Amino acid sequence: MARLADYFIVVGHDQEKTGSGEGSGRIIQRFPKKDWDGTAFPQGVEMFCQPGGWRLSRERKPPTFFTVVLTDIDSDRHYCSCLTFYEAEVNLQGTKTLEGDGDEDEEEDGLIQPAQVFAPKSLILVSRLDYPEIFRGCLGLIYTVYIDTLNFPLEGLVANLLTCTVPVAGGSQKLFSLGAGDRQLIQTPINDSLPVTNKSLSLLFQQLGIQNVLSLFCAVLTEHKVLFHSTSYQRLGEACRALDAMMFPLKYSYPYIPILPSRLLEVLSSPTPFIIGVHSMFQSEIHELLDVIIADLDGGTIKIPECIHLSQLPEPLLHNTQTTLSMVLHPDLEIADNAFPPPRSAPSNLKLLDKEVRAVFLRLFAQLFQGYRSCLQLIRIHPEPVIHFHKAAFLGQRGLIENDFLPKVLDGMAFAGFVSERGPPYRACDLFDELVAFDVERFKEEEENPTKLQKHMRELSEQLYRNENPNPHMAFQKVPRPSEGSHLRVHVVPFPLLEEDKVEDLMQEGLAKQNHTNISARPERKCVVPAGPPVVSITGKASSVFNSARRLEVVRSCIGFIFENKTLETEKALPAALRALKGRAARQCLTEELSLHVQQNRAILDHQQFDHIVRMMNCALQDCSNSEEYTVAAALLPLTTAFYRKLAPGVNQFAYTCVQEHPIWTNQQFWEATFYSEVQNQIRALYLNTPEDNQLITAKLKEPGPLPPASPSESERTAMDLAAEQLRAWPSLSKEKQQELVKSEESTVFSQAIHYASLMVYLLVPLDASKNKLLRAAPTADWESGSNSIVTNSIAGSVAESFDTESGFEDSENSDVANSVVRFIARFIDKVCTESGVTQDHIKNLHSMIPGIVAIQMETLEAVHRESRRLPPIQKPKILRPALLPGEELVTEGLRVVLDPDGREEATGGLLGGPHILPAEGALFLTTYRIIFKGTPHDPLVGEQPVIRSFPVSTLTKDKKITIQNQLHQNMQEGLQLRSASFQLIKVAFDEEVTSEMVEIFRKHLQRIRYPQSIFSTFAFAAGQTVPQLLLPKQKERNTGLRTLSKTIVKGAKRAGKITMGRQSTLQKKNEKGSRMTWHEDDDVSVSDEGEPPASSTLKATEKSTMEQLVERACFRDYQRLGLGTITASSSRSKSGEQFRVTAVNRLYSLCRSYPGLLVVPQSVQDSSLQKVARCYRHNRLPVVCWKHPRTKAVLLRSGGFHGKSVVGLFKSQNPATTAPAASSESSSSLEQEKYLQAILSSIPAYFKSNGSNTLSNRSLVGLSPASERRSSRIPKMAPVYLDISFSNSFTRGVLGYRDKLFTHTNQKSSAKGRLHNQGVWASLRSSSRFIQHPSAAEVGARLAGKDLAPPIGSESLQALLKQQAALYIFGEKSHLRGFKLDSMLNCELVPVEFADSRQAKASFKKLLRACSPSAMPTDAEDSFLRALEESEWILQLHKLLQLALILVELLDSGSSVLLSLEDGWDITTQVVSLVQLLSDPFYRTLEGFQVLVEKEWLSFGHKFSQRGNLTPSSQGSGFTPVFLQFLDCVHQVHNQYPLEFEFNQHYLKFLAYHYISNRFKNFLLDSDYERLEHGTLFEDKGDKQAKRGICVWECINRMHRRSPVFFNYLYSPSDAEPVLKPSISIPNLTKWEFYTAETLSTGPSYDWSMLAVPSESTEEPDTIATSKRRIVLALLQ
Repeated sequence: MARLADYFIVVGHDQEKTGSGEGSGRIIQRFPKKDWDGTAFPQGVEMFCQPGGWRLSRERKPPTFFTVVLTDIDSDRHYCSCLTFYEAEVNLQGTKTLEGDGDEDEEEDGLIQPAQVFAPKSLILVSRLDYPEIFRGCLGLIYTVYIDTLNFPLEGLVANLLTCTVPVAGGSQKLFSLGAGDRQLIQTPINDSLPVTNKSLSLLFQQLGIQNVLSLFCAVLTEHKVLFHSTSYQRLGEACRALDAMMFPLKYSYPYIPILPSRLLEVLSSPTPFIIGVHSMFQSEIHELLDVIIADLDGGTIKIPECIHLSQLPEPLLHNTQTTLSMVLHPDLEIADNAFPPPRSAPSNLKLLDKEVRAVFLRLFAQLFQGYRSCLQLIRIHPEPVIHFHKAAFLGQRGLIENDFLPKVLDGMAFAGFVSERGPPYRACDLFDELVAFDVERFKEEEENPTKLQKHMRELSEQLYRNENPNPHMAFQKVPRPSEGSHLRVHVVPFPLLEEDKVEDLMQEGLAKQNHTNISARPERKCVVPAGPPVVSITGKASSVFNSARRLEVVRSCIGFIFENKTLETEKALPAALRALKGRAARQCLTEELSLHVQQNRAILDHQQFDHIVRMMNCALQDCSNSEEYTVAAALLPLTTAFYRKLAPGVNQFAYTCVQEHPIWTNQQFWEATFYSEVQNQIRALYLNTPEDNQLITAKLKEPGPLPPASPSESERTAMDLAAEQLRAWPSLSKEKQQELVKSEESTVFSQAIHYASLMVYLLVPLDASKNKLLRAAPTADWESGSNSIVTNSIAGSVAESFDTESGFEDSENSDVANSVVRFIARFIDKVCTESGVTQDHIKNLHSMIPGIVAIQMETLEAVHRESRRLPPIQKPKILRPALLPGEELVTEGLRVVLDPDGREEATGGLLGGPHILPAEGALFLTTYRIIFKGTPHDPLVGEQPVIRSFPVSTLTKDKKITIQNQLHQNMQEGLQLRSASFQLIKVAFDEEVTSEMVEIFRKHLQRIRYPQSIFSTFAFAAGQTVPQLLLPKQKERNTGLRTLSKTIVKGAKRAGKITMGRQSTLQKKNEKGSRMTWHEDDDVSVSDEGEPPASSTLKATEKSTMEQLVERACFRDYQRLGLGTITASSSRSKSGEQFRVTAVNRLYSLCRSYPGLLVVPQSVQDSSLQKVARCYRHNRLPVVCWKHPRTKAVLLRSGGFHGKSVVGLFKSQNPATTAPAASSESSSSLEQEKYLQAILSSIPAYFKSNGSNTLSNRSLVGLSPASERRSSRIPKMAPVYLDISFSNSFTRGVLGYRDKLFTHTNQKSSAKGRLHNQGVWASLRSSSRFIQHPSAAEVGARLAGKDLAPPIGSESLQALLKQQAALYIFGEKSHLRGFKLDSMLNCELVPVEFADSRQAKASFKKLLRACSPSAMPTDAEDSFLRALEESEWILQLHKLLQLALILVELLDSGSSVLLSLEDGWDITTQVVSLVQLLSDPFYRTLEGFQVLVEKEWLSFGHKFSQRGNLTPSSQGSGFTPVFLQFLDCVHQVHNQYPLEFEFNQHYLKFLAYHYISNRFKNFLLDSDYERLEHGTLFEDKGDKQAKRGICVWECINRMHRRSPVFFNYLYSPSDAEPVLKPSISIPNLTKWEFYTAETLSTGPSYDWSMLAVPSESTEEPDTIATSKRRIVLALLQ
């Protein structure tokens, strides 16, 4: 029996404290005056009964009732029921301010009439029982007696209330009366362990909905903070009660405050989880909380902050729970679509619905924890059961290691409480115990059969309902209520003060009566808890494909061969057996087979047997997943101490010395779990052994040994069954007997502790004390840093990356090893012995023993280590030397290594099957050109053929020291992971014979060759020759003076025996003079028609030789082919009236360092003004012509981006007649630039369609241009092409579908004027990052915006011109074109472009590299290759490049010229310009033409191959940027779609992609023609020896092509009808390039060996790439 109420309290408004801000309450009276024993008076009730603060009111409010929950220090809950009513505040003085009520803010000045102010008063009942409705009745009764002045003494009511006692549980009813004509009934639940919820759960689901409540449920279980807010305190209480009850059988053990008062709002920022409710008036204050999930009960929403990752229920439970809840809460859903729905049944009772919802959650927990009892480890039975939960085993068998929900729940405090409460096998049981013991099959059947499920849910909900309402016939109840409107009466006396003595006396009387009639409490019924089924996987999948009987047979037969000493069979079977050990069943089979051999006394092995057995053990430990790691390691633990070999007389080596390096041995939880399961076995043996009649229980089982044989019935009994028997018998045993049992159990645990301490010593003390790898933090997965620079291969960096710094052992000194082992074991002993109740004396004994055991073990191991090193070495495979290229030399001899499989599946069998080529044993070589691995597959069944993996040293992007699991000997070894920009990854584990010093020397050499000091040290020059003696300056600064530059050129040229040159100073002075001219002086010169050329532009006779060589360059040959003029002096008109001329002003690279020597400029522009124009562009890269359309004669120009400082007023409309040049604020350069632009415009031929329409494409759609988009002439004509690669916008913003359309056009006539408008192109190509196959018409990115132009009167010619499209489109960066004003007289348009800069390309390439050659297999099945490829956004960037190129192709094809002016003009500009030419001109699609294109646009126009390819020491920090590779990939995409149009094949593109960063050829070594001239490599030195020339890629290609058509495309048959290619560039049409993933393991990369001419051996002649018999190619995207 328990007291119904502990305290009755009256709390009123405290007038004394009203002055200072918010009012406060005070306790007026409390009963009883003294605290009860064991139940302290609750603190802070005056705050909790007015949670919104004590506020006076101007009106009489109706009484309110709610229940507050307070939790005491022992975490017992006290339920405080508060009934609050308002009384007239008599004592309020007029001067005091009145706090407005929450609803009204206005205050009146002056005196307030007393009758107008009302103060709250609360009656509070404090109880440990949760009967809110009973307390509502009791408090209501007291209030009724007071307000209606009934003739009952209040003192009697209070005394009766405080002396009333009720049964706690058992389902009985209790009638009682407070003595005011009332008759009240208390209904106790049958089982008080089940929470009582009335209808709170169904209410919560009504308020928030299924999804939101499930989110809150997961949040509470995974220990997040949950906050409810509502305007009703009652609702807050109900919601918190519902969330708390939903957790059953778990109990919430963190702060639980359903109603939080305003004064305690800072509790919300506490670090612990909580469930709290606050009034909605504090909404503004709670929105700042960053880590709290906020549920709005009134609005029905929940808000989960971004920083919170909410773990969801694992599938399929989540889906099933949602479905079942939907079925329960919306039963009409099933019949909603019926043609003849049944007549509406009465709405379900909310209380019954509440129980149905609870049944869903009860069943969910039964499924989540199903089989939990089989993972309980019984450590002690007497005097109290001690039980441990084996979390790792449970999660592993449930198959939920990857899901983060259940591990979080099992780690929580609630689950720890659950284990300690529900762990004991003999206790009172409830509904959950029955449910969790159900068979799994039953749950599965119910999932498949909804009617069965509904029936079961109904049964469950009825049981829950019956628990709360066991008696269907409720006895008659009567509680008087106050009369209607009683609270509005004007004259009401305040609540009277009760006579305290009278109450005390009445209470004493009542208590005395109770003592006479003491009801005996019903004893708690205990029973044996049903064990339930064993744990099964939650997903119900078959565990794995690997567990076939064939594989187990392989393992068994291999072990058989080992023990029978059949060496040859063992060698053949071992690799297959090691592979089979990847399956769980095979690992189990291994441990069982080995223990059988131990029992047959076959534990002494010879050396070879020992090696094989150890290797299999290592393999089993290595391959097992986290989930079953404990199981495998625990099974192998006794075996490692059983198998041994004799090294010398008296020196035996046990198997544990060879398996020490696995991280599992340093895992404290593993040792605990294994120790506890062993203790459980021993305790079970102890009680199995004890005959029932034998009073003397002897503990003979101190030493661990095999379990004694038991009768079958006994052997089946689990430790839990025995424990239940013992617990049932315990109370009837005598004291002595009890003591004896406790003692025998304690000594059993103690003996196990001694045994485990020695086992831990064996596995933790390393065999070689110098190689102390033991307690270091094990490297988790093989991750790579995400730094911007891919190459972080400084030696210091890699040492920092090694895991020595944070190891458990500080030094490799013996004493430190011993200390750390002792510390580790001592921690373990302390924890397990304290938990399992070992006496303090025994623990001390153990602590004193450990150092001795460690010291003895170290001494023993010293001898073992010494002897084991004397063993003859194992026969290792012969090192195969790689074939070297001509001129290639070995830098280091081969280091013996094992090539480890990485994340690519092809070579390891993988999903595609095939032979297991890796791991392969061989050696790692470093040559002057490559890093090469050459070896043979370890698996003898694969064959003897070599495995070669190599890449050029110059492509190395990252070398990283790793600790790697040696796949052959299954131990941890030092390794190296080398990643290459040629999409190769070499991951090797070094053999024991390779020392750390040798590895460091290897890495130093690698660094030296990776970044050669000068280009003459590179393999392109060093191939078989001595380094030339030409010692030029290493790196020139950008601003090198012309004088030093000329000297250098002269020096280099004299040495080359070609150029003799003088008069540099004259030239320099002329240039200086030219740059100082004012605008007046050279205005006529810059755009002149005739006149004398300036002296500086005449060709000097002495420079003829330079000119001769420049004329031979690809640039000039191509200009001649395109008819772009001849080399002329700046003003002499050519005879044919050509619009453009080739100028030699840059022949000494004085105008622009990164441009070719010969440039094409408008005929009318003089050389002297080019210098000024150049200043307006980045790096002086002024606009020059690079290609002319053969049909439309439109030209393609390229330049660097505009300089920021010359942006202002750059294209402003000038009127030379009115503006005085001297007063002009513009610099002369800007004016020059504008004149230059006009010169270009005047040089462009006006080719437009004859019909005069302004179409850009004859395949266009109708325009989408509303009149509102027309512009007035004041606004510049801009045609923004947004190619912003911001990667977040969805594809629906518009994708250009080039098959059907590119631009749309209109030919609108204005209805008012009837005048034809020129249409500007408004191509809004929004960025895209998702794959969409067919863009609809609405998504077409290209639109037109009409421009409403009002030309100046009288300019008819201009008006006529404006009927056409613009003659010139300038594509520039969005940011640079923003402030431009464009002269309306110029017929040109600006098109702002946003593009992927080199940083984005670099980041994308890093991701692509990792996707194509991952360093480890993905742990998550979701991380597929395709997903990684998509996330790299590489294909998206190709799409953008091709998109921009196609726009330019369309414009040029329709007769408009284009100037591309992006970034520095050497990256994206080069890519796009080259693609435009390739798509428009069939010449560039031939072998010769493509060479010309690369030489002209990439080499001559200064693409920074060295810097972007990260080939020089100066570019070391910048990382690899694949600009040229992107271009080649785009060409590959076009080649795929037009295979007949290209003379060269795909191998040609791959060859260039491989070699442009390989340092094999000199062409790609420097950043510009100027640098090549400076180094003397620009022109071929025909007279010189081969030695100094270096190797030219084009010569090599031509030579190979002549020898055999290795680069020729046999499908080549170009069509003359359609010379312009317009490929489909939507993302689904772009494919992954085979170059990224193909690999030929038998020969290494084909791009190197295909250059070797071996006429004698025709088999080696690489006509095609696929000569290798075994070529593994991953082509997932084909």
